[in-house]
Amino acid sequence: MHTNEKGKYLTEFLPYIKEFAGNTFVVKYGGSAMINDELKMAFSKDMTLLKFVGINPIIVHGGGSEIGGTLKQLDITTKFHKGLRITDEKTMEVVVMVLAGKVNKEIVLNINHYGGKAVGLSGVDGNIIKARKMLLEDVDLGLVGDVEKINPDILINLSKNGYIPVVSPIGFDDSGNRYNINADTVASSIAIALQAEKLIYVSDVDGIMDKNNKLISEIKIKDIDQMIDSVLTGGMIPKVLSARQAIENGVKKVHIINGKKQHTLLEEIFTDAGIGTQIVR
Repeated sequence: MHTNEKGKYLTEFLPYIKEFAGNTFVVKYGGSAMINDELKMAFSKDMTLLKFVGINPIIVHGGGSEIGGTLKQLDITTKFHKGLRITDEKTMEVVVMVLAGKVNKEIVLNINHYGGKAVGLSGVDGNIIKARKMLLEDVDLGLVGDVEKINPDILINLSKNGYIPVVSPIGFDDSGNRYNINADTVASSIAIALQAEKLIYVSDVDGIMDKNNKLISEIKIKDIDQMIDSVLTGGMIPKVLSARQAIENGVKKVHIINGKKQHTLLEEIFTDAGIGTQIVR
């Protein structure tokens, strides 16, 4: 890119920075961007940049592959039902250890390395995620939960004081049980509780594709049911349903972007053309 092109690119950022300053963005961080070292560093820089230009990012992360790897090392077998890990007490111990420990602290360390001030939390800290057991008719998933209530106080306080909260998707109930919760669902619930300007899903795909495998750059929530019947498959369906729930409950926009490429998050937010799929009212 030539210098004058870079300059043009940077000036395109300006109206967006002005528009979004002071707003909250909830970022669901998952997929390859959490595994590849270069992508991890690019993500950490992006989050630090957002904070420096006056936007308040709040990160919710997954870590399924890390959990799977650790369970294998410990010789603990787990089964899945419709993409959900059946979670007994032993498995839950590993989930907490990996998500709230290893994965969370690595994200915090990386952001802090680039000059941000990240703070790692699980949903148990500050009573952020009150959960209930997920009940399915055909199978008992064990300690897999749904979000019952989000208490955003600690997230608001940290954001106001210059910190970037990094949340692992573990909730609790009144009986003192901990639950493993889908990170997409947690990100959507936190975005609603904070009435966030944006909810951004960092995934392994460019966005939502049509039948001809072309990127759909914008979707209105009224068209989602029809798309579930025609073009959406697998893991994209819960993402899109979470997105719709977020928008119906006050979140302005939801974006699905590809974290396999560096700085796509900045391109999606700060340029006219964008780069992924945005879901709007």
